[in-house]
Amino acid sequence: QVQLVESGGGVVQAGDSLRLSCVASGLTVSNVAMAWFRQGPGKEREFVAAGTRLHFTTYYADFVQGRFTIARDNAKNTLYLQMHDLKFEDTATYYCATSGGSSRETLTSVNGVNYWGKGALVTVSS
Repeated sequence: QVQLVESGGGVVQAGDSLRLSCVASGLTVSNVAMAWFRQGPGKEREFVAAGTRLHFTTYYADFVQGRFTIARDNAKNTLYLQMHDLKFEDTATYYCATSGGSSRETLTSVNGVNYWGKGALVTVSS
């Protein structure tokens, strides 16, 4: 049974940094493509960042603008999202996900996700 458990969310001020973690069980993170999505209040779920299986080629949403980094620790079977210079508009629930695809189009789409975590809430105060 696949489980993805996020942690590290919280309330921060604009300009602060935060690191989200996603511990996976029932799968090996190095063997699957993984991604972060987010859903803000009243908004649709959107792509944030992804890494391909094996070589972990990374993709980012345009709004990231170099502020976020997706990383993977194979020994801990954990995915991370390091976020810097957080903005009010980054306020959202952040979801860890696995993707069944390898193309950028699939990795960046909610339709390509086959497993979701329950999410971690990040609140950025201005």
